[in-house]
Amino acid sequence: MASLGSAAIGEYTLQPPPGDGISSVKFAPSTNVVLAGCWDSKLRLYDAAQNRLLHTFTLKGPCLDCSFLDNKNAVGGGLDKTVRVFDLQEGLPTSTLGEHEGAVRCLEYSPYRELLFSGGWDSKVNAWDPRSNGDRVAGLTLPGKVFSMSVTDSRLVVATADRRVVSYDLRKLDSPEFDRESSLKYQTRCVRTFPDGQGYALASIEGRVAIEYFSADDEAKKYAFKCHRVQQTVFPVNSIAFHPLHGTFATGGCDGFVNIWDGKNKKRLCQLPSFPTSIASLSFNHDGTMLAVAASYTFEEGEKDHPPDQLYIRMITDSDVRPKPRTTAS
Repeated sequence: MASLGSAAIGEYTLQPPPGDGISSVKFAPSTNVVLAGCWDSKLRLYDAAQNRLLHTFTLKGPCLDCSFLDNKNAVGGGLDKTVRVFDLQEGLPTSTLGEHEGAVRCLEYSPYRELLFSGGWDSKVNAWDPRSNGDRVAGLTLPGKVFSMSVTDSRLVVATADRRVVSYDLRKLDSPEFDRESSLKYQTRCVRTFPDGQGYALASIEGRVAIEYFSADDEAKKYAFKCHRVQQTVFPVNSIAFHPLHGTFATGGCDGFVNIWDGKNKKRLCQLPSFPTSIASLSFNHDGTMLAVAASYTFEEGEKDHPPDQLYIRMITDSDVRPKPRTTAS
């Protein structure tokens, strides 16, 4: 049986808390600085280790996603349809990188190609070169609104409306490698690629996660499993975050729980103590010793009273995330 994570020892909320509706949290590439994008049109930068707010940036509309370009620069985008760059050291916006015809829903940076990818509700993914005053390197047309994206060293994977999953080779963006229908029956909430680049995990509103692979040779390995369900109640799975060292992953659902899974051995490693409301977003830091947890109601049950939004930092032990070999019953 999977263990229940120890009570909230080594867990704290960042102060002051983010404002209305946390849409996205991301740790920096190699520091313990974390970004939080919010529906109050703010992008907040925290030192997670020191529990200190470093800077607050203002967008011209609710922020739907954010991403680091490096430890010194970040981007934010949202309902104002614009991708903006921010200088994290000076605490100032520096430039507008580009625009979409619809809301900017997803932002993913590839350090290997030195390109920023922005996905929008205009059914477009744009590739930008942040080094050259926002030159658009490529414009990709997707089969529907972009809901989630993830990058590896060599691939961009995009999950769209109508349960489509589209993959591109980063070296050849003129046409997709594949355009698949999701193996899950309901709307996609999140897609995240494996750290080893061999496949991806897909989460949906039906309380399921699918494990998929890029190579046809691995077709037999793919599977899906139920999670974030309490008796007969099914909760959307909003976020997936892979541990940077062990390749295990955390899922966050509208049940207020974070589960950590060993995908290869098909078992749950632990469940963290419950949070006050829905888990909107998750992010591990660079060495996997911290997990940022955005506890923020995602309106899956419509307008209602709900706990205030909080951004938690959970200290992660090796036993929480290290794969445990399957044991054979005697």
